[in-house]
Formats: sequence, C-alpha cells, structure tokens
Amino acid sequence: MATLKDALASRLPARFEEIRNLVKEHGDTVISEVTIAQAYGGQRGVKSLVCDTSLVEPDKGLIVRGIPIIELTDRTPEDIFYLLCVGELPSDEDVEGIKQEFAAHCDVPDHLFDVLRAMPADAHPMDMFITGILALQNGSVFAQRYNEGMKKDVYWEAALEDSISLMAKLPSIAAAVYRIRFNKGDLIPSDPSLDMSTNFARMLGQDDPEFADLVRLYLVLHCDHEGGNVSAYTSHVVASALSDPYYSVAAGLCGLAGPLHGLANQECLKFLIEILDRFGGKAPTADELKEYTWEVLNSGRVVPGFGHAVLRETDPRYTAQWEFGKAHFPDDELFKTMSTGFEVIPHVLIEHGKAKNPWPNVDAASGTMLYHYGLTEMLYYTVFFSVSRAMGILSQLITSRAMMEPITRPKSVTTEWMKAQV
Repeated sequence: MATLKDALASRLPARFEEIRNLVKEHGDTVISEVTIAQAYGGQRGVKSLVCDTSLVEPDKGLIVRGIPIIELTDRTPEDIFYLLCVGELPSDEDVEGIKQEFAAHCDVPDHLFDVLRAMPADAHPMDMFITGILALQNGSVFAQRYNEGMKKDVYWEAALEDSISLMAKLPSIAAAVYRIRFNKGDLIPSDPSLDMSTNFARMLGQDDPEFADLVRLYLVLHCDHEGGNVSAYTSHVVASALSDPYYSVAAGLCGLAGPLHGLANQECLKFLIEILDRFGGKAPTADELKEYTWEVLNSGRVVPGFGHAVLRETDPRYTAQWEFGKAHFPDDELFKTMSTGFEVIPHVLIEHGKAKNPWPNVDAASGTMLYHYGLTEMLYYTVFFSVSRAMGILSQLITSRAMMEPITRPKSVTTEWMKAQV
C-alpha cells in the first residue's frame, strides 16, 4: 500500500524542476506593485507569496488544489489532507493508507494531559490547545534529524513525519481541552479504528452520527485559505527559519486566536442570539429583521458575518453549512434567524451603501451549526477551527520544505524613507 510519503516522493522532483526553471527563466518578471497605502495598510493585495494548496477567487470562493470547495463537501478530512499535500484526490487505497498512518500516531503522551490539567481553571481554550501542541515538541523528528545533520533535500520527509504525527493527535488534544476546561468529565480515549471526524466527535462526548457528519463538514470547509492569512503566513515565516512543525503550527495558531482572525464565528453567533433575545426567543420576520439591522447600522455598529476581504459573492462555505442546517434542523429558531438574515441583511447593506461585499461569509453560519448540537461554549470555537486549519498550515509547510524555500525576510523601510519617495 502506497503511503503519503510515497505519493509525494513520486511527484516532488518534477514540481521542484518546474519551479526552478520558472525562476531561472522569468525570475525578473514583475508580478506586483506596492503602494504606500498598502505598506501602511497590512500589505493587502500585495502579491508576494506562493501558495499552491489553495486560492480564493472573488467570484468563486475557496479553491483547494484547483477544486472549488463546494465540490468537496462530501469528502473527509483524510481526503482533504491528502489532496492538500499531494495535489490530487486520493484513491480508496490512498485513503486507507492515510487512515492507518493517523491511527499509528494518534496516541497522546500522558504528560500532555497533565500539563493541561495544571493550567488555570479560567485559561483560554486556545492557550491550552497551543500549550498542548508545544508539549509535544520534544518528540519532533525534524528537530532531531536536523541536529544530526540531515541533508536539505530530505527536510520535507522529516517535516511530513512530524505533520502526520501532529495531525493525528490534534483531535485528541482539542477534545481534552474541551473536557478539562469545561468540566465535562473524564477524558475519552481515542479510538484508532474510527475515522478522524467520528473519533473527534466521540472524544468530545457526542455519539450522534449527525454531529459527527457536521464535524466532518466543518473540518473540510475550514481546511485552508491561501497563504497570506495571519495563521498560515505566521506559520510560514516561523517554519522558514527551520523551526519544526510543532513550533510553526503553535505560532500560527497564536495568530488564529486573535480577535480579527479566528473570533468571527463567535461574534456572528452572539449577534444572532442577541436578535433572538430581542424577539423573545423566536426568529423575527423579514420586516422585523430589516428594521433591527437598520437600527444596528444607525447606531454605528457593524453586522458581523457579512462581507469578506476577497470574496464578492456569497461564501460557498456558508452555502454548504446552510444546506446542512436546512436538511437537519430547519425549524431551529437560531437557524431560521440566520436564514432570514441571508434574505434580508445583504439588501440592507447595499442600501446602506458602505459594504463592498454585502454577502455572508463562512462565519455567519459555523457558530450556529455547533450551537445547535450542544457545543455552546463559544470560547472553544477557535480550537475547533484550529484542528481544521492545521491541515492547510502543515501541507503548506511540507511543500515549502520540499521546494527548499529560503528564510522569509522582507525588506522594511522607515517613514522618513517613505516621505523621501514622494
């Protein structure tokens, strides 16, 4: 049975040669300009990164290795991790192989759980999750082999070993964080015979196949989002210094914990609950929600969950979650409020005139999905997000080491230098 390593080894030499020739023949070609506004504005829109795992198109949304995410909603995390790493969807034999690799590495050492239990009772779940990842760093194959003098052309092999081991353990760590932090009882051991989604749902304490299917969908939809988002880019920069995958992923997830990156789904859910409270626990009518939305905008607040830095259409990831909710719990008052918002809010935002993109993004739906199945602890949602996003971060890291990319080191200038230019 071919392994993920075998699949990569058979494809990487041609890819490396393709990139080397591209740089050799066209290395001086200009692909972007940078304005002063962009330099001071977070580098938005500056094309200076290469990310082959995914692309976000304004009119199509997330595209994973050339496949629109809406065409991958019936897939599993195992399928997606293989796709992200290799660039092709796996065969049944490939899927079985990666499941076996995850099963062989899913055991988490007891000292990690001891570390989590020793943390303050009010520790943030992301603090616990990131600490748990760092508690595994002493087992890094990459760090060990680098110290032994590993050659540069096999860095990717050690990075892959660490990535598989870490990815296999993340659901167990995330579930432990949930059960310890929110007093859910004893930890539930991992069952290596189960697929990742079912096992994760079970370790959280839920045996409902419907919830396990939502976990599967959630992990697929949040897997990657180009290379320039805060978590992916931070991980890329840290890994470019040849920090191992444990350090690199932990660093990236520190960025995901930031309110402007991973907190959006919580804000959207709070907004929907606020609306329900306003209307006595019942989903408002379209007219009622329209009036309420104007009230929010006129007070100077924003409507969370609508708009996106890149997209100019409804996020396909929102659509996929909406369809899941419509199929499984259409009469849920929170879901009905979310659905009415989709019908009403974009038109209000268009009339308001300030939104570049009035359509809902993925965060407008994801919190509602988790909340319905009893996962009501909003502080935990970014941990859930992290398990999925780690697939994209790790696959990008493996690719970077395989292409032997150098350390990331942009040139900075002073404000006085900027003034001198104009």
